[in-house]
Amino acid sequence: MARLTSLAEAIEENVRDGDSVTMEGFTHLIPFAAGHEVIRQQRKHLTLYRMTPDLIYDQMIGMGCADKLVFSWGGNPGVGSLHRLRDAVERGWPHQLEIEEHSHAAMANAYDAGAANLPFAMFRGYIGADLAKVNPNIRQITCPFTGETLAAVPAIRPDVAIIHALKADKKGNVLLEGIVGVQKEAVLAAKRSVVTVEEIVEDLGAVSPNAIILPTWTVTAIAEVPGGAHPSYAHGYYKRDNAYYKAWDPIARERDTFLAWMKDNVLDKGPDAYARYARGA
Repeated sequence: MARLTSLAEAIEENVRDGDSVTMEGFTHLIPFAAGHEVIRQQRKHLTLYRMTPDLIYDQMIGMGCADKLVFSWGGNPGVGSLHRLRDAVERGWPHQLEIEEHSHAAMANAYDAGAANLPFAMFRGYIGADLAKVNPNIRQITCPFTGETLAAVPAIRPDVAIIHALKADKKGNVLLEGIVGVQKEAVLAAKRSVVTVEEIVEDLGAVSPNAIILPTWTVTAIAEVPGGAHPSYAHGYYKRDNAYYKAWDPIARERDTFLAWMKDNVLDKGPDAYARYARGA
């Protein structure tokens, strides 16, 4: 059953040094506030999973939280490279980062397999692709019924999944609406989960046809963090902050400007700093 708590307590209790951690959200509902709390609590030696690592993982990698990244695309959407990610891979700063690259289809299927408690995912993919030459976790399997050759990758079963959602009720049921990615599958695949939400309400009320409800028994901890997805957007609450993404490029290019920004905007701040981005703030 989900426990309603503060973000600091949720991260302290559920994210441990050496954990495998996934933080999902596809353009929408990216858990920035939770990622910043992981940085403030100085978690180390993490294996990070994400289909589209963007700014939050650039920040976590640059602050030395991660030893490995398993991903299917990495960049600053619409802008360019992730400079802290590149610095870690190419120059070993702040330390060397191991990477394991997959396709989007592989990652999505791997989360599905993890949610179903299966050891691997099987799908049609990587036909004519060279990624398997550099990733030994991309393999082939023969269908026992048709003889067809299919791709196979290990299931993703993280120690902890972290997502941002729109609402939770006081019983701990969580609502996601709008564009969603693999948040549901990530939570179901993980041993533990932390969900930040825009608000905690008495009742979730009417939901749209594409809504996802995570029942309280699937979630470990819930923290109310209004604005907690900024600079990504939260459907019905606030828009994507495109200027933030553009501004990140020059900030992240140099180590000194990056560290100064992180001190001013993350290390010296707390979850309450996000409230100014919330609806009606």
